Amino acid sequence: MATLPYTVYDADHHLYEPEEAFTRHLPKEFQDDFYFVKKGNRTKLVIGGMLSEYIPNPTFEVVAAPGTHEKWYRGANVEGLTMRELAGEPLRPPAEWRSGDGRIALMDRQGVHACLVFPTLASVIEDRLNHKPQVMAALFHSLNMWTREEWGFARENRLFSVPMINLADIDAAIAELEFVMKAGARTIGVRPAPVPNSRGVTRSFGYPEFDPFWARVAEAGIFVNLHASDSGYDVINRMWSGGGTEFVAFQNDPHKLTLDTLGRAVADSLSALICHGVFARHPNLRVVSVENGASWVAPLFYRLNHVYGQMPKSFKEHPHETFRRHIFVAPFYEDDTEELKKCVPANRILFGSDYPHPEGLADPLEYVKEFPTYNDNEIKRVFHSNLKGLLEGARDEAA
Repeated sequence: MATLPYTVYDADHHLYEPEEAFTRHLPKEFQDDFYFVKKGNRTKLVIGGMLSEYIPNPTFEVVAAPGTHEKWYRGANVEGLTMRELAGEPLRPPAEWRSGDGRIALMDRQGVHACLVFPTLASVIEDRLNHKPQVMAALFHSLNMWTREEWGFARENRLFSVPMINLADIDAAIAELEFVMKAGARTIGVRPAPVPNSRGVTRSFGYPEFDPFWARVAEAGIFVNLHASDSGYDVINRMWSGGGTEFVAFQNDPHKLTLDTLGRAVADSLSALICHGVFARHPNLRVVSVENGASWVAPLFYRLNHVYGQMPKSFKEHPHETFRRHIFVAPFYEDDTEELKKCVPANRILFGSDYPHPEGLADPLEYVKEFPTYNDNEIKRVFHSNLKGLLEGARDEAA
C-alpha cells in the first residue's frame, strides 16, 4: 500500500444504502412514489410508478468488489470482457460499506484520514421524478435524516457524509440546506443537470431565480459537490438507439460510450454556472466536480475561450479565471493529469477514489501513481491540503 507523509483527504467515498435509508422517514403520502417489491427472487425498486432497472440490485445485497472494473476504465480490456465478467463473483458488502460503524477503522487500514461519503442509489431519484418536486424534496429529506442518524455529517471530524439537495422547489431547497447545516454538514451535493419545474420543464440553475440558494451556501462558507448522477443525458443515447425508458447502469455499447454523457453533463452544468453569472454574483461560492473525471476540462476551456472572444462583454472576467478560482476537479485514475494541470492548477485538483465501487481502485492510495509529473507540494495539495481547506472553509488558498 502506498503511504504519504501527511493525512490524506479523499473526495469520493460511497455508502450502499439499505431500503430504510429512503423509507424510514418518508411521509405516507409519498410512499406510493418510491417503494421496493419482489420480482421473482429479487427485490426491485418502483419509482414514480415505474419498475426501474437503473441499478439491477437496488438493495445491494451483493455488489462487485472494489477495483474489479479497473481494466475497463483504463481502456485495457484486451479480452473484450463485459463489465459483469470483469466483476467476477459478487460479494456481500461488509457492514462498513453500509453504515458508519467501522468505516473509520477501514479508513485507518487504507491510510485515509478523512473522506466525503456519497450515497449510491440516491442518483435514481431526480430524473424519474422530475415532475414531482414535492416527492423529490421528501425523499432527499428522508435520506438526509437517515444519514444524520446512521452516519452523521462530520463523524469524528473525519467522515463527512454529503447530504443531497434538489433545487426544483427553491424554498424547500433552502429549508433543506438549513436543516443539514444545523445537523453539522460541511458540504452538500447537487445533481449536475438542469432543474425541472412542476411541469417537468427544465432551466439552468445558474439563473437568478436560484440566487437565494447560492447566496446562503456562499454565506455559510460550505461547498457544493456536483457528483456524477443520472443527469438525464441518456436521452442523447436514446435519440440514437431507437428509444428506451431510462438509463441503466453498466449497459454499454461503443457509440453510447463515445457520447460521453457523463462529461457532457458536468461540463454543461459548470458552464451554466459560469456563463449565467453565478460566481460573479456569489464570489464566495466554491464547487467541486466529483466522479466526473477530467477529460471534459480541456474541451470546455476551448469553448469558453472561444465564446469569450465572441461575447467578452457578457463576462465579468475571462471564464478561465472564473473556473480556476471557483471550481475544483477530481480526475479519474485513467485521466491525463498533466493535461489537466495545463487548465486547472494543482490547488484546484482533488483526490477521489470512488471506494468501494468497482470503478475505483481496490487500494485507494495507489491513485498517487497517476500524478507522475507533479512535484511534492502539488501532490500534497491534491491528497491533503485542497479538500482539508474546503472542509475548514478556506477559499482562495487551501489551508
